[in-house]
Amino acid sequence: AVVSTQSTGTKERYEKLARHTTATSGFTLYKAIACAVEFDNQHCGIYAGDWDSYKDFADVFDPIIQEYHGIKADARHTSDMDSTKLVGNVNPDAPVKSTRIRVGRSINGYGLSPGITKEQRLAVEQLFASASKKF
Repeated sequence: AVVSTQSTGTKERYEKLARHTTATSGFTLYKAIACAVEFDNQHCGIYAGDWDSYKDFADVFDPIIQEYHGIKADARHTSDMDSTKLVGNVNPDAPVKSTRIRVGRSINGYGLSPGITKEQRLAVEQLFASASKKF
């Protein structure tokens, strides 16, 4: 489903938040919708620059997220990391030879890909280098 910022946003919502910048990476609502403004073929058209974007720009993000995922405003995400509950149907005649897992990182206090600053990116690099020495 393609969700347009035009279908869920109003001029009043955008004007209310237009001058706000997030604390974590100085992200703005304009930066969040820049792809949709520049290109008309975007799947969703809005991207969070950091965790603050979801909170600070909730008046714009929430309706878009709800429409995209087909959820109500009071929906809550739940996580269940119990691997014993996983079921599958691996066909022994067609075993998996390789797989790829995409990992999107979110580290508290750092911007996400669209909003991370150069300084934050370097700090994340150092954080990962330090952590990977323990592998």
